[in-house]
Amino acid sequence: MIPLSDVSRRPSRLPIVTVSIIALNALAFVLELMGGDEFVTRWSVVPADIVAGHHWITILTALFMHASWSHIVGNMIFLWAFGPEIEDAMNPRRYAAFYLAGGVISMLAQVAADPASTIPNLGASGAIAAVMGAFLVTYPSDRIRTILLIGWFVRVTFIPAALLIGFWFLIQLVSFGVIADVESGGVAYVAHIAGMIFGAATARLFEVSRRPPEHWDEA
Repeated sequence: MIPLSDVSRRPSRLPIVTVSIIALNALAFVLELMGGDEFVTRWSVVPADIVAGHHWITILTALFMHASWSHIVGNMIFLWAFGPEIEDAMNPRRYAAFYLAGGVISMLAQVAADPASTIPNLGASGAIAAVMGAFLVTYPSDRIRTILLIGWFVRVTFIPAALLIGFWFLIQLVSFGVIADVESGGVAYVAHIAGMIFGAATARLFEVSRRPPEHWDEA
């Protein structure tokens, strides 16, 4: 399932922070392509280094880096699907603080899962999981325009946010249970789980006073 947008409401303002985050991720990816492995290694999180007290700045820089085209494209699609509405609910400053806090917490959780690892960790997935957790709490009944892929079957449909995000979170839990060897690299399931929990638990703290939702449906 690939979420595209919320069809139940429109943000009341331009999601400038969400757009800026996407732009920063794109810029960082261009720098990665230009700098190669040396650049990636320098600015990614290496758990063993963090535990030793070195290169703490990478906890932030790694949030804007990605391992491949599919990695960044997938993450930015998910961010665009859920970010604008949460930015609208929080206001730009609070949303920016929330996004960064979710990213840092998720990255530290990944470090804690395997503190001796020397495998670089990078990606915005944990921060985006926090945004999804906030969306789950704030707008659970909103319908999300989603591309449904089942084998060769492709269809655009509308799925309630609670169902879509809940299913995504369940996949993370199951995958972490099946692929418990965090030393092997690959998907940072711990970061995803921690980000989602952080987002769901703290969303209300970052929200401004709630205004009546302005629902709208699109056929």
